This record gives sequence, C-alpha cells and structure tokens, in this order.
Amino acid sequence: MAVNITSIETSSDGAWQGDNPLDSAFPLLIIQTTLILAVSRFLAFLLKPLRQPKVIAEMVGGIVLGPSAFGRNKYYLHRIFPKWNTPVLESVANIGLLFFLFLVGLELDLTSIRRSGRRSFGIALAGISLPFISGIGVATVLRATVDGADKVGLGQFLLFIGVALSITAFPVLARILAELRLLTTRVGETAMAAAAFNDVAAWILLALAVALTGNGEGGEQKSPLVSIWVLLSGVGFVTFMMIVIRPVMKWVAGRFSPENDTVDEAYICLTLAGVMVSGFMTDLIGIHSIFGAFIFGLTIPKGGEFTDRLIERIEDFVSGLLLPLYFASSGLKTDVAKISGAKAWGLLGLVISTACAGKILGTFSVAMMFMIPARESLTLGVLMNTKGLVELIVLNIGKEKKVLNDETFVILVLMALFTTLITTPTVMAMYNPARGISIPTHRKLRDLSNSEDSKDELRILACVHGPGNVPSLITLIELTRTTKKSLLKLFIMHLVELTERSSSIIMVQRVRKNGFPFFNRFRRGEWHDRLAGAFQAYSQLGRVSVRPTTAISSLSTMHEDICHVAEEKRVTMIILPFHKQWIGGNDDEIVENVGHGWRGVKQRVLKYAPCSVALLVDRGFGNVGSQTRGPTTTVSRRVCTVFFGGPDDREALELGGRMADHPAVKLSVVKFVIKEGMESNGITLRPSQTKCTEDSYSFSTATMNRVKEKELDETAVADFRIKWDGTAEYTEKVASNIVEGVLALGRSGDYDLIVVGKGRFPSSMVAELANLHAEHAELGPIGDILASAGHGVVSSVLVIQQHDATLAEEAPMSKILQTEYDKFNGDESSSTVKEISKDVV
Repeated sequence: MAVNITSIETSSDGAWQGDNPLDSAFPLLIIQTTLILAVSRFLAFLLKPLRQPKVIAEMVGGIVLGPSAFGRNKYYLHRIFPKWNTPVLESVANIGLLFFLFLVGLELDLTSIRRSGRRSFGIALAGISLPFISGIGVATVLRATVDGADKVGLGQFLLFIGVALSITAFPVLARILAELRLLTTRVGETAMAAAAFNDVAAWILLALAVALTGNGEGGEQKSPLVSIWVLLSGVGFVTFMMIVIRPVMKWVAGRFSPENDTVDEAYICLTLAGVMVSGFMTDLIGIHSIFGAFIFGLTIPKGGEFTDRLIERIEDFVSGLLLPLYFASSGLKTDVAKISGAKAWGLLGLVISTACAGKILGTFSVAMMFMIPARESLTLGVLMNTKGLVELIVLNIGKEKKVLNDETFVILVLMALFTTLITTPTVMAMYNPARGISIPTHRKLRDLSNSEDSKDELRILACVHGPGNVPSLITLIELTRTTKKSLLKLFIMHLVELTERSSSIIMVQRVRKNGFPFFNRFRRGEWHDRLAGAFQAYSQLGRVSVRPTTAISSLSTMHEDICHVAEEKRVTMIILPFHKQWIGGNDDEIVENVGHGWRGVKQRVLKYAPCSVALLVDRGFGNVGSQTRGPTTTVSRRVCTVFFGGPDDREALELGGRMADHPAVKLSVVKFVIKEGMESNGITLRPSQTKCTEDSYSFSTATMNRVKEKELDETAVADFRIKWDGTAEYTEKVASNIVEGVLALGRSGDYDLIVVGKGRFPSSMVAELANLHAEHAELGPIGDILASAGHGVVSSVLVIQQHDATLAEEAPMSKILQTEYDKFNGDESSSTVKEISKDVV
C-alpha cells in the first residue's frame, strides 16, 4: 500500500480518539527503539559467556529483526518497520553514528601512531595491501557472477570491495583485546598500533571511494573533474581542520575549568555543535558526513578534563541508545534469503576465505620478517582480521550509493559477522600469554626476614581505586620502609573496571602508550591522571622504586590480573583498599562505597593470591598529622598490632616489627591471653552446610598441629620482644569479653592504625566468635568487628592474611561446645567431633 509521506503525523491523537500510534512517526520510533534495544541486549547477554564484543550482538540483532527472521512475517514488517518510517529511523541512527565517529576520533591518538615504529607500520601495510589486492580478484568474480553487479562502474566496484576486505575495526579490536586481557601484552600493543594505522588508511580509502563514486547503477556518471574537485575539497577540509581548528580546540581544552560550570557548558555545547557543522561540511563537499565528525574528533587534545567531560556527556547516550539503531537499520537491509543456491553460498565461502587468508597471511608474513615468534604472528593475523562497525559503514555507504546490490551487500555483511565472530575463540585457542619462568620468591614477610641476603627487596603491589586511596596507601607503605632492612620496590596498580564504554580503551592509551612495556618507570607526560602526582613525588624518596600500571578488566576477572602481576613481579605482599571508606575518620560520617562488585574482587584475591595480602580499612589514616616523608621523619604514627595466635597473626606481628624500625612509628603490641582456668572450655568448630559465606566467617579446613602452632606463636612473640625491646611496647591483656576488649582499642583514639590477622586458623579465643553474624566476612572475626560501622571505632584497620597454600581451602564454620555435643550424641559422635576439632580449630 502506497503511503503519502507528507500525510504522516509526528504524534498521534491517542487510542481513545481512535488513532493508532503506530501510524505516527514518533510513537513508532519509540516502539522500534525499545524493540531494538531489548533484542540487542538479550543477545549480548547470551553471547557474554563466549566473550563476544557487543557489536556482534547488535549486528545479529539487526539481522534478526529484519527480513531474514522476524521480517518473514509481512504484517510485522509492514507494521513495525514500514518503509515510510525508514528515513526517520535512519536519520536518528545516523546522528548516533555521527557522534560515535567523533568518539572514535577522540580515541585515535595520532601522536601514538607516529611513535609506533616500523614494525607496526609494516604489519598494518601488509594487512591492508594483500587483502585489497585479493579483493580485486574477488570483485572480478562477483561482478561476473552476481546478477546486476556489472551495471556499476568497474573502478568503483573494485574500490569498495577492496576497502571492505582490508578494513580492521579499531574500536572492536580494542574491546576484544581488553576482554581477553591482551591489551598490555606485546601482541596487544602491536595489534592496537597496527589497527590504528589501518583505521586511518581505511578512512582515506573510503573517502577516496565515495569521492570517485558516481550515482551508481542506472544513474548518470560523474565527470572525472567532479571527483577531482571532491578530493581536493576533502584535502582542503582536513588541512583547515588540522591547521586552524586544532589550535582552537587546544585553546578551548586549556581554558576548561572544572570549577566554572557555566563556562564548561558553553565549551561543550560549542564542541557538540562543531561535530554537526563538520559533518555538514563534508556532506556539502560530497563525502559522507561521518568523515567530518571523525576529523573533528582528531583535532581535540587527548586526555585531560575536557575530553573526559565530553565522553561523560555523550558516550552512554550514543553507544547505548543511538548506535544500536544503526545496526538495526543495516539489518533491515540484510535479507539472508538473497543467498540461495550453491552458487551464492559458494561466493560467500570465497569471500570469507579470501578475506581471512589475505589478512592473516599478509600480517603473518610481515610479522615473521620482524622476528616475531610464529604463534604471536599468527595471533596478530587473526586479530587484524576483526571487522565490525567500520565495515558496516562502508557497506551501507556502498549500498546507499548503489555500488553494491542486495546480494553483494548480504554476502559482505555475513563475511564481516563471521570474521569478527571467530576472532575471540580462535585467539583463546591458539594464544595464552607466557607467564614467564617461575622464580623462587618470598611469599610472606616472615620468609623475607629469615633470608640471609641483606640485599633482598621488599616488593609490594598496592592497588588503587582512585585518588581517595592515595594518601592512606602512601602513608602505610612509607611506614614499612626501614633503615636497616631490605630495600622497597613498589608496584602501583590502578584498578579500572572494563565496561562497555570506549573510555576504558582511552584510559589504556593514556596509561600505556603503544610500544612501551606493561610497567613503566615514571617519565614526563606519562600516566595522565590525578594519581600520578602523588606517587611520582613519592618515587623521588631514596630507596623506593615506584612503577605504575593499570589493570583494565571486568570485575569477575580482575583478580587474575592482580595475582598474575604479583606472581610475575615476585611480590611479597598485596595491599588492597577496602571497598568502603569512612570519610573524616568517624563512623557517623559519610561512607564512600565503590560498590559490592569490588568486594568480590577482594574476596577472590584473598583466595588465589600467590603471596600475603593486606586489606586496608581507611578511616582517614593518610590525613593524620602531616604526611610521612621518609625514614628520618619525627612525626609519630601510633600503630597497634593485636595478637591472638595463628599464621595470620604472626604475619601481622612481622609487619609490626618492620614498622617498629621506622623512627616515625610508635608501635604497641597487645596480646590477648586466655584467663586462667578457661583453657579447657572445649570450643569446637565444624564445617556448616547451612551457613552462607557472605554473612558467616570462613576458616581453614586444613589439618594442622595445634601444639606446633602454639610453639610457633610463642617463638614469634619471644623473638619480637627480644628484637624490639625498648622500641615497641608489649602488653598482655586478659579479656573475658573479646569483642569489647578489641573494640576498646578501636574506640580509644590512642592508635592511628590497628593491625590484625585474618584468623583463618583461629586460636580458641577467636573461635568463640565463629557464630557471630558477619558484616564483612572476608576480614575475619577481629577485622570485621573493628571495620563495621556503628561500633564507634575511630582507628583505621589493616587485616593481614599470610600466604600459606595449606590454608587455601576455607568453609563457614559452626561453634559447638564439646561437653554439650558429648552429652547428646554419645561416644561415637564425640570421637568424630574431637577429630574435627583437631583438624579445624
């Protein structure tokens, strides 16, 4: 049924007046957008376990909604996606595409590309030229085989097919590398640099293709003079943007002031308007409007508050809402039924195999010439074969210009989908970054103290969420520096959650410039964020080596990055900030909570760490007095180490000994002892099937010799008292109520920091607390009591877990009185409980 588009209303009068909202443009657009988002998000959820990038779900979602699947129902297709509304949907989608290409321009750092070196340039050149040449052969076959393909000019057709086969999708590749945690490996760095070269070359080739394209099939061909004018105008536009607009945007970024919101809004609105004007200018020239937005993005300085604010304002809206509309509009043009018969499927196989072979073999050959190992070279080839949004843009422009007919368009869309789909599983199967040679390392502080090599370094990995963690971490780490013991090497890891936002990728480029190793020593212009200043200043202190890095992962896998770095760098202790922070050092003040997901990261690090772990619950520890500056500082820090017994408490005592050697620390050790006559209470712990690990304390299920443990505790305390006699204060405290005894220390205000062991293998006193409700079970009973809000504790808390593989398995426990269990269960059951007691308690 023909529809007069001028009769279409923007909005309807409503169902009560007999008007169908689906006959009006705007209500129908709302329904279309909602349906597209629902389908694409559902498919993204299904594909997430396969680690597929979101672009795959959006591409498949568009095809599913189009004539290939749902669209086979003609009533659905004509009612939900009628042809008269296609211009509306595509206009909104192209606005999203315009701003997304602006974001891509923001991501692409031309300075990094220039510094990437011959290797990346050579790989990119091979990855473009061989597929492009192969594409000419494929285009010849398609032109001779596909009905109607020969009605288009030969040069235009060859150019579009060549560009389609030679493209590498830079944004999609970055997402895949981040998901596979390969961004900071040599393969990831090389792939990103080569893809950036490839991206720029692809846009130049596409601009050339559009400029040389006539009106397509059946239309009047352009004069060659017109194409030359289009090309010259395009070159003039790029030159004008780089010479005139780029300094202007640099000035705007320099004028940006976070304190002046009114001026900020003016600058941001001006920039967003610049995106639209740039798009209009390239469209006026005769090149697609997306080129203008892309070039304008390149003119804006990378990094800094201005770029961050721009991304914050537009990224979620564009990537989350508008961009899926573009994929859907592409899917509506894709009818898989166009590929019918053995000939059509054979052509699809030919295109896919040629695209893969050209890209992979070209990249592999040149990578081998640059002496990259064969396995890594092959992985590079597979990674560079990634297609995605950029491919769809090329194909849509080709279809819009009528260079590609329906069958050719479908074949190329399916090729792009297939090559991107196989990238992640293929790379996972063939490449697992080498973890390096296993080097014997000190896994806990006690081993380091017992080492005969006085030149051994204390290696600490400190993890940071944001600037709020910096003062307390610097203060804590400084207190571990001593005048007599091993040197200190500090690794700082900035933890960044990998989301679906491209800003995660921008942060990678900001932290790790292409070509540099994973860990960088501080150099001018690197590590561009607010964390840099504090740690750069701290690295200037004598005997401290500070090396920063960034871990960008999803929260479910971030612990793997942390543990891998700890293993690779032979770290003695990992320091993690707690996910809650009490601002102002008082329980009644606001609690800063970075989210429950980060709590899971800490729990998994505690479980899998290859060394000792410390969790810092900060109540303003870094703000006490003036900042500690070095081993000669006279500002006193009051630290208390609480000792009950067990491996974790011995590690806490060892850390306390290191702090006692610092002239700025006043250390007190409080050992809780059992009241005389109470030793035979018969407290027994046994694994509980009904308790949850979230709100119940977990203890080690390992078999340990209680007598030997007691001897080790006594030896550790005796050695400490002999070594630090006159330096540290030692007190034994008899407490009938352990909870109140511990809370009294935290409430007193006498200590800036209280150091406790997690207590995975608890003393009989700590075992009595097993049945308490846990607010933060990962801290252990004593740490949880001191860390929980509402108890009036004003001291910061450091919870220590000693590395011991024999204690790795933990389970929630129930406390049982031995006498009661004997009374109700008889001898046989009693013997069972005694055995459990021997194993667990």
